[in-house]
Amino acid sequence: MKKILLSAFFLFSGIVTYGQTKEWTLEECILYALENNISVKQSELDVELSDIQVSDAWGNLLPRVNASGSNSWNTGLTQNVTTGILQTQTTRNFSAGVTASLTLFDGLRNYNELQYARMSKLASQYSLEQMKDDVALFVANAYLQVLFNKENLKVIRAQNEITLEQLERAQELVDAGSLPQGDLLEIRATAANEEQRIIVAENAVQISLISLAQMLLIKDYENFDIVERDYDVFGHEIMEIPVSEVISNAEENRYEVKVAEVNQEMAEKNIEIAKGAHWPTLGAFFNYNTRESGAGRIVSGGLDPDEPYRQIGFVEATEEIVVAPNMVTEIGSPLPFFEQLQLNDGISYGLQLNVPIFNGFATRNSIKRSEVDVLRSGYMLEQAKLDLEANVYQAYVDANGALKAYEASLVALEAQELAYDYATERYNVGLTNAFDFSQAKFNLSSAQSEVVRTKYDYIFKLKVLELYFGVPIADLKF
Repeated sequence: MKKILLSAFFLFSGIVTYGQTKEWTLEECILYALENNISVKQSELDVELSDIQVSDAWGNLLPRVNASGSNSWNTGLTQNVTTGILQTQTTRNFSAGVTASLTLFDGLRNYNELQYARMSKLASQYSLEQMKDDVALFVANAYLQVLFNKENLKVIRAQNEITLEQLERAQELVDAGSLPQGDLLEIRATAANEEQRIIVAENAVQISLISLAQMLLIKDYENFDIVERDYDVFGHEIMEIPVSEVISNAEENRYEVKVAEVNQEMAEKNIEIAKGAHWPTLGAFFNYNTRESGAGRIVSGGLDPDEPYRQIGFVEATEEIVVAPNMVTEIGSPLPFFEQLQLNDGISYGLQLNVPIFNGFATRNSIKRSEVDVLRSGYMLEQAKLDLEANVYQAYVDANGALKAYEASLVALEAQELAYDYATERYNVGLTNAFDFSQAKFNLSSAQSEVVRTKYDYIFKLKVLELYFGVPIADLKF
C-alpha cells in the first residue's frame, strides 16, 4: 500500500512539475538560442572543419611512413626466390617493407597551404560570431514584440475595467431616470468593442510567444512564457556620437567586414600557392624490405659420382667433345622464418627531383584564376564596407526617428490624459454625451498603446546601433 501511495505521489509531482510554465528572461532566451539554434550549430561545424583543414596542412609538412606486406603461393614453373633456379613447384613467398618519404621543397606550397588553412579557420570563426550576433538580435526583437503585445493587452484591459465601472454606474443612473438610455447603449457598445480588442490582443500575445518559442526550437508552446518586467531605455548616449565615428567603429569591429578582409587575404595566398607549381619538387625517401620463402634450399653440392662429367658440345674443327662437370645439388628444408627475414633484408634511400616543364598551361591558368579571385574578393570587401556604411546610416536614422516618435507619443499621451480628465468631468456633470466620452477614452487608449509600441521599437533600434558601434551582444543593456 505504501508503495502504491509513493508511486502516486511521484507521478502527481511529475505531472505538476511538467505543467508549470517556465518564464524566460531575455538573457536566458539569447543564451539558449546561441546553444541550440541550427544556423549557429552549422557555423560551429564550419569551424570544426577548418580545424581539420589546418591539421591536414600540418600533415603535409610531416614525413609519410607506409608499411606493406604480402604472402603468395605460386604453382608451376617459377623461380625460387631463394636459389634463383627455375623450378616446377608450388612455393609460398612472403615479402614486407617499410617506406618513408619527406618533401624537402615544393615551391613553399605546403607552407602556404598551412597559412591558407589558418586564414580559413579565422574566417569561419568570424562567420560564427556574426551568426551569433544576428541570432541574438532576432531573439531580442521577437522578445520585445512579446513584451509590446503584453503591455498593449494590459492597456486595453485597464481601459475595459474603467468602461465596465462606467457601465455599472450608467445603469444605475438610467434606472434612476438621470441618464438617457442612449448613453447606456453607447457605453455597452464601447465595452463590446474593447472585449473584441482584448481577444485580438490575446491572440497577438500567443502568436508572438509561439514565434519566439519556434525561434528557440522549443515545442512546448503551452508552458512557454517570458518574464514580464518594465524595460528602461539604456544607451541613448550613443545618439550623441557622430555617425562617422559609429561607421569607423563598425568597420573595425563588425564581423562581416572582417570576413571579407580575410577572404581577400586567402585569395592572395592562393596566388602564392599556384605560383609554387612553377618550382621543382625535391623529396627524400628511405625503404627497408625483406623476404622469406617456403621453398627448399641447397644444402650441399658436388660431382655426380655416377656421371661426373656431361657433354655440352664439341669442337667443330677437331670434333673433340667438350664436357663440363656434372654437378648435383641437394635441396633441404627452408631456413626458419625470422632467420630468412634477417638474411634477405635490404635498404634503399635517396633523393627524387621533379622539374615541371610543360603541363598544358594548367599552372598558368591556375595563377590567372587566382588573380581573378583576388580582384573579386577586393570588390566584395569594398561592397561589404559600403553595405555596412549604408546599414549604419539606416540604423542611425531609424534610431533617431524612433526616439522622436517615442518622445512625441509621450507628449500625445499627456495631452490625451488631460483631454480624458476634462471629458470625464464634463460627462459626470452631464455636459457631454456618452459617445464623445467614449471617443476621448478610445483616444487615450490609443495614445497609451502608441507609447508602448514606440518605446520597444526605440529600444530595439538603439541596440542595433550599439551593436554596430562595437558593443558586444553580452554587454547590451535592456
